[in-house]
Amino acid sequence: MKTETITFPGDVPGNAIELRVLRFEGGDANAPTAYLQSALHGGELPGQAALHFLVPLLEKAEAEGRIAGNITIVPQANPIGSNQWQAYQHLGRFEFFTQTNFNRAFPLLPDFDVSGLPQVGAAVALAERLKAALLRLAFSHEIVLDLHCDDQSENYLYIHKDFLPDMLDLAAALGSKAILAWDSTADAAFEEACAYPVLQMPADARNMKRRAVTTVEFRGLADVDFATGRSDAEGLYRFLVHRGVVKDDGETLVTAFNGPVTPLENVEMIRAPQGGMVLYHVVPGDEVGEGDRLVTIVTRPGDPSGDITLTAPQAGRILTRRSLRYVRRGDDLLKLLGKRPSAMPKRPGTLEA
Repeated sequence: MKTETITFPGDVPGNAIELRVLRFEGGDANAPTAYLQSALHGGELPGQAALHFLVPLLEKAEAEGRIAGNITIVPQANPIGSNQWQAYQHLGRFEFFTQTNFNRAFPLLPDFDVSGLPQVGAAVALAERLKAALLRLAFSHEIVLDLHCDDQSENYLYIHKDFLPDMLDLAAALGSKAILAWDSTADAAFEEACAYPVLQMPADARNMKRRAVTTVEFRGLADVDFATGRSDAEGLYRFLVHRGVVKDDGETLVTAFNGPVTPLENVEMIRAPQGGMVLYHVVPGDEVGEGDRLVTIVTRPGDPSGDITLTAPQAGRILTRRSLRYVRRGDDLLKLLGKRPSAMPKRPGTLEA
């Protein structure tokens, strides 16, 4: 394994960030190649734990001459967000200066030519230079896995509909409980920016069976421990073996995936009509019927007449919920996977800010 450190000058004198890049060189020029990154939101650590335990598996494969395709790993993809703390709280989802989600506003390029992207020392803001560097690292690979996590959640994937069903093997390898399928331009997340050049190609030139581009949601923020980290690493390793990036005769993958594949338009985003204390009736993984109680918001403690109970607008599966128990009006509370398009008003762009 080779380690490269990319240094970015800060936006003011005396400041800089470093991006650590781990590289494994493959021995087969015809093998698929893979790029994996984690912690684009700074403090989302389950993916980082998975990569921490994946690297030794790849080092062993490298020592035994079993790395077929090039592999690039960026375990801490956002040094800016990782360093954003306020009042003892880590706040890595939005850039402090612009209030832009770090996983939004990536350049959407018509092809894989990255020559027009700003270099690390260009006269543009640091966040823009970092996003450009991540795309330059990812674009040379056919497999691009952006590892995230939700708040309290099951393990699930975001996949563009054109990449299905060829990516069901990844869902099987990772033990994903659901897939959220999208097909329209949203807010230029990293996954979308990496899929965009592929989607501009003629259908017969895409070779989708070699490609995989996705956002992996490795459960919730607090799901960071030895057991899940190792299990997720083993799932990633099994997928890389299955796709031919790594050789390992001892690994096999049963590619059957039995979870729901839900279009984004069928996802019910349950939002708080008023602020208050949250009391949940359900947990991620629950199957609910239309009209079942999901959450009660206590707006006037001590006066039950102020309680607001929200019910399921349709039958489905609870995928995620917020860990906070004190919320504001309009805050997201739950994701419910339905079988029909949601009738609830949607905010423009992605499901969440």
